Amino acid sequence: MNIAKKIIGDELAIFESKFRASVKSNVPLLDRIMQYIVKRKGKQLRPMFVLLSAKLAGEINDATYRAASLVELLHTATLVHDDVVDESYERRGFFSTYALWKTKVSVLVGDYLLSKGLLLSLNGQDYRILHILSDAVRQMSEGELLQIEKARGLNIDEDIYFEIIKTKTASLLASACAAGAWSGAENEDITEKLRQFGEYTGIAFQIKDDLFDYGTDNIGKPTGNDIKEKKLTLPLIYTLNHAGSSKRRELIYIIKNQNRRKEKVNYVIENVKQAGGIAYGIQKMMEYRDKALSVLHEFPPSEIRDALEEMVNYTTDRKH
Repeated sequence: MNIAKKIIGDELAIFESKFRASVKSNVPLLDRIMQYIVKRKGKQLRPMFVLLSAKLAGEINDATYRAASLVELLHTATLVHDDVVDESYERRGFFSTYALWKTKVSVLVGDYLLSKGLLLSLNGQDYRILHILSDAVRQMSEGELLQIEKARGLNIDEDIYFEIIKTKTASLLASACAAGAWSGAENEDITEKLRQFGEYTGIAFQIKDDLFDYGTDNIGKPTGNDIKEKKLTLPLIYTLNHAGSSKRRELIYIIKNQNRRKEKVNYVIENVKQAGGIAYGIQKMMEYRDKALSVLHEFPPSEIRDALEEMVNYTTDRKH
């Protein structure tokens, strides 16, 4: 992400300080938790997409910084709540908020982050941006619930899988790009174009995450975490849909009843590889990457466009 950092490095630093200020609180416990969360923030892909989309559409301004902060606040709130739902003790290699402060505090912290984001936008009168991002939160909740409902029966088809990842994962990145675009130009056509760009990028990003579960030559050892959690990923759906009825029954039985046994999980992974599930996942990921790039190439060539292209390629080429 060298081009991106070069173009928006200064703006990213400004965003950092504004974001830190936006999570300040008068409650010592809350402040301590906020400091813990801010210190362990990830690669900040979403704020970068907001800033670059604004620059591509027009210019970065105060509304852009508020939009980037709102995206990061919403994203962090969903991660905090996700860790409670998944009873996950680890987040990015560190203890999760849930591990350190348990359920009650974690749920309240997620709510606090959400309300801070809403107030930030309302105080700035960013009604259109608030609308764009509130819609993403609705979609994310629907996607998560759809996944829970479908995972129970393990009878998911590809259309439903894409519906789940479009709403659960891609909607936030789509909204980040749309919010950035609106802040930079207040133009509906450009906003919709960049929303579409973000959605395609987000779908490619999620398929890449799916592939990490199986490990390939350049990704490293397979984790099998999704199989352990009975999550149906694209390589697995492809395998189940192309397997004979007895093989399909066997794999479903393992996923439902033996998903904690390492040798059984490895057996499923081997079957997915042999059935061509991984190759299919890579092919679909590249299709969505190319869709994102073709939307991006509707904009005239520029350094900003190059930076966004680099970001798209990063989502599919990353090693973790």
